[in-house]
Amino acid sequence: MGRLLLWVGLVLVLEHHDGAAYKLVCYFSNWARSRPSPASILPQDLDPFLCTHLIFAFASMNNSQIVPKDLQDEKILYPQFNKLKERNTELKTLLSIGGWNFGTARFSSMLSTSVNRSKFADSVISLLRMHGFDGLDLFFLYPGLRSSPMHDRWTFLFLVEELLLAFQNESMATLRPRLLLSAAVSGVPYIIETSYEVHLLGRLLDFINVLSYDFHGSWEVFTGHNSPLLSQVGDPKSSAFAMNYWRKLGAPSEKLIMGLPTYGRTFHLLKASKNGLQAKAIGPSSPGKYTKQAGFLAYYEICSFIQRAEKHWIDYQFVPYAYKGKEWVGYDDIASFTYKAFFIMQEHFGGAMVWTLDLDDVRGTFCGTGPFPLVRVLKTLLVEAEFSSTSSPQSWNSSSVNSSTIDPGKQTVTKALTTDFAINPLGRETVATEIHKKYENMTTVPRGVIVTPRRETVTPGKLTVSLKGKNELLGGTTMTRVGPQSVTPGGTTMTPVRLQTETLGRMTMTPGRKALTPVKVTVPSGEMTVTSDGQTVTLRGENLTSEVDTQMGDLGLQIEAQNRTLSSAPAIQLPEYTTLAFDNDFVPVDGNHSSANSVLSP
Repeated sequence: MGRLLLWVGLVLVLEHHDGAAYKLVCYFSNWARSRPSPASILPQDLDPFLCTHLIFAFASMNNSQIVPKDLQDEKILYPQFNKLKERNTELKTLLSIGGWNFGTARFSSMLSTSVNRSKFADSVISLLRMHGFDGLDLFFLYPGLRSSPMHDRWTFLFLVEELLLAFQNESMATLRPRLLLSAAVSGVPYIIETSYEVHLLGRLLDFINVLSYDFHGSWEVFTGHNSPLLSQVGDPKSSAFAMNYWRKLGAPSEKLIMGLPTYGRTFHLLKASKNGLQAKAIGPSSPGKYTKQAGFLAYYEICSFIQRAEKHWIDYQFVPYAYKGKEWVGYDDIASFTYKAFFIMQEHFGGAMVWTLDLDDVRGTFCGTGPFPLVRVLKTLLVEAEFSSTSSPQSWNSSSVNSSTIDPGKQTVTKALTTDFAINPLGRETVATEIHKKYENMTTVPRGVIVTPRRETVTPGKLTVSLKGKNELLGGTTMTRVGPQSVTPGGTTMTPVRLQTETLGRMTMTPGRKALTPVKVTVPSGEMTVTSDGQTVTLRGENLTSEVDTQMGDLGLQIEAQNRTLSSAPAIQLPEYTTLAFDNDFVPVDGNHSSANSVLSP
């Protein structure tokens, strides 16, 4: 069944990636101020040089018009937020509307008529200009789902088109720079297929923030990592999979911004002795002292937790987890952020998005590694650093993670890996960080060989980094690693360097136990041009009914093999999948990070 392509009648102003620095897009939540001290954060506490784009979350909506969420936002937080641009004139600020707790009803009502959409666009321009924002971020979760009618998939596209046109007209009339337009979007395949016309949104939006996190959490009955970089067999949900999915459907790589969480998701284990991945769990662990939400810990709370917990590193997903008794948390740290940054660069995506600045250790109070330890790594690697690889890194390949056969012909690698990069983007004192690793074993395994993960405790040695010609030494902490191990015998210089991935081979994916059937959608527009099966027709009328293909179960999604290589990168292979089935694809809980047990079954 052919998919319908809606061509909007707008002259598109397209920008291309010119090799400039990557975007670092950072959200700030307006409820951060209400946390207990010293976790209470105001915009004035943020570093204006840390991110390229700051997004204030969230604004609200009343009668199809954007409005501040409360009086304090308008009188105190908006002015503080945009005052940061006085210190960094290159900084861009955006205002986000929506979020998980906002729901869909007000969005759907606003989208339902061209009059309402026009009213919304006018109110957006007025509010943004009044308070000095540079753009709007649409955080609609999700068009066509969560009681949003199916035709919201199309009216959302109309809104984006009409907002961009209104921004362009306002810019020409006032001779001011055009307001920016971005959107936060799901990283879950069937939500993407249901909610978005990816190719067209990719043309219209300035950048797209992919929510490549909240893939697992306490709404499930088995432990799983919140935001793994790579997928494992039987579970395709990962940051890399989400980003490649958006790109495969037609979104330009340079507009795709990969989401990284400065928080972890927790589980309460059924048995303390069963504490690995896929261990049985019965809900969330206790709320954090400052965030006060079951199943959720800010990074600064995790720093306290892991001091008394046993830590593990998931080699094939490049993320850590930790447990103490029956409490289990999957989280991101400096090492996993480093790997994710290299993945972004290697795959030529547009940059990184962080949810949120205020969940990092803003003042350096909790983790002992200086202010903003996580986000500063992204700043260093993506925005300011210049890299040079001084060796030809080795690789490991695995086709199965849970098997027991190891190739007898494996080779042991003893070459040290080194990469120089600036560790401190602002030229201030160097921050000691928890970067692994001095490995005790590194093996390369031929393609297709089955590998058994093993546990081994290793203690990292010193890490030498170069700060624009100045060498600094960083220490590390002991970490237990799970999976094929890597070695630098006796080496004293090691950093994770540029990743080389082989993205998904040909694959058929079934998102559920039964196929999704095509649905009828009504497009409330006067006229549109549609291309279906190679034929172009023009449709007119106020209620255009079209059959949209959301059937992935019968037809399957065929993803062609893409083998991407970099000569100076260590190889990290995305597993080859055969047929994958989603039992219960959950809706990513983002925005306000509600721990609602929201599950959508196909």
